[in-house]
Amino acid sequence: MRIMGLDVGTKTIGVAMSDEMGWTAQGLETIAIDEEKKRFGFQRIGEIINEYNVQKIIVGYPKNMNNTIGPRGEASQIYAEKLTEIFELPVKLWDERLSTVAAERVLLEADVSRKKRKKVIDKLAATMILQGFLDSQQ
Repeated sequence: MRIMGLDVGTKTIGVAMSDEMGWTAQGLETIAIDEEKKRFGFQRIGEIINEYNVQKIIVGYPKNMNNTIGPRGEASQIYAEKLTEIFELPVKLWDERLSTVAAERVLLEADVSRKKRKKVIDKLAATMILQGFLDSQQ
Protein backbone atom coordinates (compact mmCIF):
# COMPACT_ATOMS: atom_id res chain seq x y z
CA MET A 1 0.00 0.00 0.00
CA ARG A 2 1.48 3.32 -1.04
CA ILE A 3 1.09 6.41 1.11
CA MET A 4 1.60 9.94 -0.19
CA GLY A 5 3.00 12.72 2.01
CA LEU A 6 2.33 16.39 1.32
CA ASP A 7 3.98 19.55 2.63
CA VAL A 8 1.42 22.22 1.72
CA GLY A 9 2.55 25.83 1.40
CA THR A 10 1.11 28.95 -0.19
CA LYS A 11 3.11 28.62 -3.43
CA THR A 12 4.21 24.99 -3.56
CA ILE A 13 3.35 21.52 -2.35
CA GLY A 14 6.15 19.10 -1.65
CA VAL A 15 5.22 15.52 -2.53
CA ALA A 16 6.73 12.33 -1.14
CA MET A 17 5.77 8.70 -1.69
CA SER A 18 6.23 5.58 0.40
CA ASP A 19 7.54 2.32 -0.95
CA GLU A 20 5.03 -0.54 -1.38
CA MET A 21 5.81 -1.90 2.09
CA GLY A 22 5.30 1.45 3.82
CA TRP A 23 8.81 1.51 5.27
CA THR A 24 10.56 4.38 3.52
CA ALA A 25 9.60 7.74 2.07
CA GLN A 26 11.15 9.22 -1.07
CA GLY A 27 10.78 12.75 -2.36
CA LEU A 28 8.80 12.79 -5.58
CA GLU A 29 8.26 16.34 -6.80
CA THR A 30 7.23 19.88 -5.98
CA ILE A 31 3.92 21.12 -7.37
CA ALA A 32 3.54 24.85 -8.03
CA ILE A 33 0.29 26.25 -6.64
CA ASP A 34 -1.15 29.72 -6.05
CA GLU A 35 -3.31 29.98 -2.95
CA GLU A 36 -4.42 33.53 -3.84
CA LYS A 37 -5.62 32.48 -7.30
CA LYS A 38 -7.28 29.33 -5.91
CA ARG A 39 -4.93 26.97 -7.79
CA PHE A 40 -4.32 24.11 -5.42
CA GLY A 41 -2.72 21.40 -7.59
CA PHE A 42 -5.55 18.88 -7.21
CA GLN A 43 -5.30 17.74 -10.83
CA ARG A 44 -1.62 16.83 -10.48
CA ILE A 45 -2.23 15.19 -7.11
CA GLY A 46 -4.96 13.08 -8.74
CA GLU A 47 -2.53 12.00 -11.46
CA ILE A 48 0.02 10.95 -8.84
CA ILE A 49 -2.65 9.07 -6.85
CA ASN A 50 -3.61 7.11 -9.97
CA GLU A 51 -0.04 6.52 -11.13
CA TYR A 52 1.13 5.14 -7.76
CA ASN A 53 -2.17 3.63 -6.60
CA VAL A 54 -2.09 5.73 -3.41
CA GLN A 55 -4.26 4.39 -0.59
CA LYS A 56 -3.69 7.09 2.06
CA ILE A 57 -2.51 10.71 2.20
CA ILE A 58 -0.53 12.33 5.02
CA VAL A 59 -0.68 16.13 5.14
CA GLY A 60 1.84 18.10 7.17
CA TYR A 61 0.11 19.93 10.02
CA PRO A 62 2.14 22.97 11.08
CA LYS A 63 1.18 23.50 14.71
CA ASN A 64 2.65 26.32 16.74
CA MET A 65 5.32 25.38 19.28
CA ASN A 66 2.76 25.82 22.11
CA ASN A 67 0.52 23.24 20.34
CA THR A 68 -2.03 25.80 19.14
CA ILE A 69 -3.24 25.98 15.55
CA GLY A 70 -2.36 29.10 13.55
CA PRO A 71 -3.36 30.26 10.05
CA ARG A 72 -1.10 27.74 8.23
CA GLY A 73 -2.45 24.90 10.37
CA GLU A 74 -6.01 25.95 9.55
CA ALA A 75 -5.11 26.08 5.84
CA SER A 76 -3.73 22.53 6.10
CA GLN A 77 -6.94 21.34 7.78
CA ILE A 78 -9.02 22.83 4.95
CA TYR A 79 -6.69 21.34 2.32
CA ALA A 80 -6.95 17.89 3.96
CA GLU A 81 -10.76 18.14 3.96
CA LYS A 82 -10.74 19.02 0.25
CA LEU A 83 -8.46 16.05 -0.51
CA THR A 84 -10.89 13.76 1.32
CA GLU A 85 -13.85 15.18 -0.63
CA ILE A 86 -12.20 15.00 -4.04
CA PHE A 87 -10.31 11.70 -3.85
CA GLU A 88 -12.34 9.76 -1.25
CA LEU A 89 -9.18 8.48 0.42
CA PRO A 90 -8.21 8.54 4.09
CA VAL A 91 -6.29 11.75 4.83
CA LYS A 92 -4.39 12.21 8.08
CA LEU A 93 -2.87 15.40 9.44
CA TRP A 94 0.64 14.84 10.81
CA ASP A 95 2.41 17.24 13.17
CA GLU A 96 5.22 18.72 11.12
CA ARG A 97 6.69 21.24 13.52
CA LEU A 98 10.19 22.12 12.39
CA SER A 99 10.20 19.77 9.37
CA THR A 100 11.11 22.62 7.02
CA VAL A 101 13.77 23.82 9.46
CA ALA A 102 15.19 20.29 9.63
CA ALA A 103 15.11 20.00 5.83
CA GLU A 104 16.94 23.33 5.51
CA ARG A 105 19.58 22.13 8.00
CA VAL A 106 20.13 18.89 6.05
CA LEU A 107 20.58 20.82 2.81
CA LEU A 108 22.95 23.35 4.43
CA GLU A 109 25.05 20.53 5.90
CA ALA A 110 25.19 18.96 2.44
CA ASP A 111 26.45 22.34 1.14
CA VAL A 112 23.58 22.68 -1.34
CA SER A 113 23.44 26.13 -2.92
CA ARG A 114 20.61 28.51 -2.00
CA LYS A 115 19.15 28.26 -5.52
CA LYS A 116 19.11 24.44 -5.43
CA ARG A 117 17.78 24.38 -1.84
CA LYS A 118 14.78 26.44 -2.90
CA LYS A 119 13.92 23.83 -5.57
CA VAL A 120 14.02 20.80 -3.26
CA ILE A 121 13.21 21.97 0.27
CA ASP A 122 9.45 21.34 0.06
CA LYS A 123 9.98 17.87 -1.41
CA LEU A 124 12.47 17.07 1.37
CA ALA A 125 10.08 18.43 4.03
CA ALA A 126 7.31 16.19 2.60
CA THR A 127 9.71 13.24 2.79
CA MET A 128 10.46 14.01 6.45
CA ILE A 129 6.75 14.35 7.27
CA LEU A 130 5.91 11.04 5.59
CA GLN A 131 8.90 9.22 7.11
CA GLY A 132 7.86 10.44 10.57
CA PHE A 133 4.40 8.98 10.01
CA LEU A 134 5.79 5.69 8.62
CA ASP A 135 8.19 5.33 11.56
CA SER A 136 5.29 5.82 14.01
CA GLN A 137 3.47 2.87 12.40
CA GLN A 138 6.34 0.39 12.91
